[in-house]
Amino acid sequence: MRVVLCNSASPLTPIPKPPTFPATVNWPHKTLVGALTGALSFSLLISSPSSIALDSASVPASPSSHSSATDYCRQDDDTEAMSETAPELVTNEAIVEEAWNIVNDSFLDSSRRRWSSDIWKQKKEDILGTSIQTRSKAHDIIRRMLASLGDPYTRFLSPAEFSKMARYDMTGIGINLREVQDDNGGVKLKVLGLILDGPAHAAGVRQGDEILSVNGMDVTGKSAFEASSLLQGPNETFVTLEVKHGNCGPVQSIQVQRQLVARTPVFYRLEKIENSAASVGYMRLKEFNALARKDLVIAMKRLQDMGAKYFVLDLRDNLGGLVQAGIEIAKLFLNEGETVTYTVGRDPQHEKTITAETAPLITAPLIVLVNNKTASASEIVSAALHDNCRAVLVGQRTFGKGLIQSVFELHDGSGVVVTIGKYVTPNYLDINKNGIEPDFREFPAWSEVTQHLAQCNKLRQG
Repeated sequence: MRVVLCNSASPLTPIPKPPTFPATVNWPHKTLVGALTGALSFSLLISSPSSIALDSASVPASPSSHSSATDYCRQDDDTEAMSETAPELVTNEAIVEEAWNIVNDSFLDSSRRRWSSDIWKQKKEDILGTSIQTRSKAHDIIRRMLASLGDPYTRFLSPAEFSKMARYDMTGIGINLREVQDDNGGVKLKVLGLILDGPAHAAGVRQGDEILSVNGMDVTGKSAFEASSLLQGPNETFVTLEVKHGNCGPVQSIQVQRQLVARTPVFYRLEKIENSAASVGYMRLKEFNALARKDLVIAMKRLQDMGAKYFVLDLRDNLGGLVQAGIEIAKLFLNEGETVTYTVGRDPQHEKTITAETAPLITAPLIVLVNNKTASASEIVSAALHDNCRAVLVGQRTFGKGLIQSVFELHDGSGVVVTIGKYVTPNYLDINKNGIEPDFREFPAWSEVTQHLAQCNKLRQG
């Protein structure tokens, strides 16, 4: 049996005349092929430690308040080191060293193998001590080098595999934004990476560019996620960016045509409960891609308008995807100030707390369906809603992947996926290799759900 009843030319349009809910529900189930093998979860779309600089046309901007001839200007180290070498001319040794540097700068050893920077440096000397004759040989060396880390999630991506990452593009134009602190303590948005030959890259946007405005709207003080949301729009429509090339370069207005690769991962329907006038809004989320949050919001609002009194979020067989999408989706259900998750990088002293900033979109009782293939970003959402007493978990113990990976592009169009951090649930549970135990194995009555959530909140408040 299938739960997908909205998979049509208009995938977010509900199917009319849904079947009624029985008193006890055996939810339809369909096994999915995971979007990412090994239940990967990505915090970044693309990050490139060096630039890919190709000529392309752009439109000069009118004088902008964002720049001034009297401003103090200093190039970033990364900008000074930008390579003008075309990807196909990068040496095999340089590609291997690029991958080595990414691991050296970013890798988090979660396997208790006690990764040593000294041993890693020795590996570099051994590998680069001889000439690497072919690109295929260089890629094989990178694969073996990453395998030696003993991390099942850190791996090499061929150019063909890397190109498939486009569906995780949060912007629709093929860029990844990063919040960077300026000398005055403010925050500016910079392009951390681009999809090679993607819409933004082809239009003239470069790594290291600062985004000043989107369609005339100043993005000063906005988060990377907020700016990415402004960049989104219908496929093949245009968005205008005002960018500053590097710290000292000119300000330009660049028009970019959106090219959406992602397909909606959200399917929903309204169900009637037997012997009751109440209805349930059922939402299935297949993966956390670039459209996940936007399309889930649409589904939630439509189900509310259709009279849903209760909600079900189905995360079974959802192996994850974009960590940021998972975080933003969890926030849709949480009260302002409630914790979504804690993240820790290589230095365990630098723990980051991520909280909800606004009121929840819905406050109705919620069930989250989980199983042993509910992983990574799905577990972030499940744990956040469970620990904050917003939902009960129903099904099986989850997969147990509490690690965060970033995807880095190399100069020849290949890439590496590297574990760079881990997350901990609001109740400080380390779910990696442990998973999350559900509250119920079988689908409970909604009266039980309401009672369970009320008791949870009572204990939480002391």
